[in-house]
Amino acid sequence: MEKPTSLAAEVASTWLQCPKMEIYGATTTPGNPGPPSLQQVDPSSAYPEARSYHSMTTDGRDAIYLHAGCPEKGRLNDLWAFQISTKKWIRLAPAPGEGMGGTSITFCPSGDCLYRMNGFDGTSECGGVIDIYHPEMDSWSTKSFNADGVSGPEARSVSALLCVQVAGKCYIVTAFGEHDPSSLGHAGAGKMLQNVWAWDTKEEIWYEVAQEGGSPAPRGWFAAQNYGDDSIVVHGGLAEDNSRLGDVWVGKLNAE
Repeated sequence: MEKPTSLAAEVASTWLQCPKMEIYGATTTPGNPGPPSLQQVDPSSAYPEARSYHSMTTDGRDAIYLHAGCPEKGRLNDLWAFQISTKKWIRLAPAPGEGMGGTSITFCPSGDCLYRMNGFDGTSECGGVIDIYHPEMDSWSTKSFNADGVSGPEARSVSALLCVQVAGKCYIVTAFGEHDPSSLGHAGAGKMLQNVWAWDTKEEIWYEVAQEGGSPAPRGWFAAQNYGDDSIVVHGGLAEDNSRLGDVWVGKLNAE
């Protein structure tokens, strides 16, 4: 759907650059005293094949989702869920279309759905669609939009995709990423994006987020995570000059 011009500034963000981030000790959950630990699980049933450039997310309850990526040859479009309670992998319905690397997924608890966007199919960056996985039905649906950078975000890969709550509304936020691949492949940086877009999951409308004050430089291949209901944290990544970034930013989204 096209974005109404009267609502062009509905969502804005304020970025704060963190000069230094230090983490001490560990956080534990009630009923689970002591420091956290890592334990290797040897699955007795089917499990995903080895891969890189994949994406992962969680429903915040019992499932960790794994999607797509690059095995030794080719690209995948599969979707798996690891059940924490049973310590078993479950193969789910594959995503629509061809396999991709550098795609992004996020889970929206309010709609109990997993969202998938963007990626690289081996030739170009992918865009113009939001694929939605419905766990209860083990099926996908697709929403299409114009990926022209005016009414919707441009095609991109190695970007971020997060579910954010702003003023009682649920938005799917896609941020930054690589728009045109480098001729060097994974050995070089392509054209990186600096914009942030938010999709209203109820109205099914895209809004380009107005970034107030300073903002992160264009980047791809970075880490991002929710910080509370209405904020996101962005760390590091690859800049357009192929340098590695070490900065940390916190962006708070506001409805206007």
